[in-house]
Amino acid sequence: MNLTELFLIAVGLSMDAFAVSICKGLATSEISSKHILSAGLWFGGFQALMPAAGYFLGSAFENYITSFDHWIAFLLLGFIGGNMVRESFSKDSGNPADDSFAPKTMFIMAVATSIDALAAGITFALLPNVSILAAVLFIGTITFIFSAAGLKVGNVFGLKYKSRAEFAGGLILILIGLKILLEHLGIIRF
Repeated sequence: MNLTELFLIAVGLSMDAFAVSICKGLATSEISSKHILSAGLWFGGFQALMPAAGYFLGSAFENYITSFDHWIAFLLLGFIGGNMVRESFSKDSGNPADDSFAPKTMFIMAVATSIDALAAGITFALLPNVSILAAVLFIGTITFIFSAAGLKVGNVFGLKYKSRAEFAGGLILILIGLKILLEHLGIIRF
């Protein structure tokens, strides 16, 4: 997996945290550097931790599933991406009224927005030439940046871009899953 693909996966996975950060920004009257750092560390930290955990989980079972690992990668990324695309059309905008940055609140949101990163980590274990360290650093850093930006965007623009961000992130993950499958089947080469 090359750096462009890792970057695109990181962007796709960060869209849930970006969307939640937009809601946080909407609910917070004044965004401070403390808020930005809190959101970035919680969301970026969990988005980095979960793929690492998924990678080690997937590595433990790699020998048993290598003959159909490309299908697992395709299905997992397609499922994650499909859910994100579906959520982008949902009328439910979440609970933007919650402006709490308390550890309990941030922990719950960080875990909720990083479950898909766990599944992506399992996928990483099944693919050749994936540097888990690079993947974890990319995902964590990109999510940190997007979370900080999301707070500001939400504070300035509100929920206008939330559904577009989720749609774009989901589409990216679906396309990467499709690419993995088509490459393994020998239909395309990149």
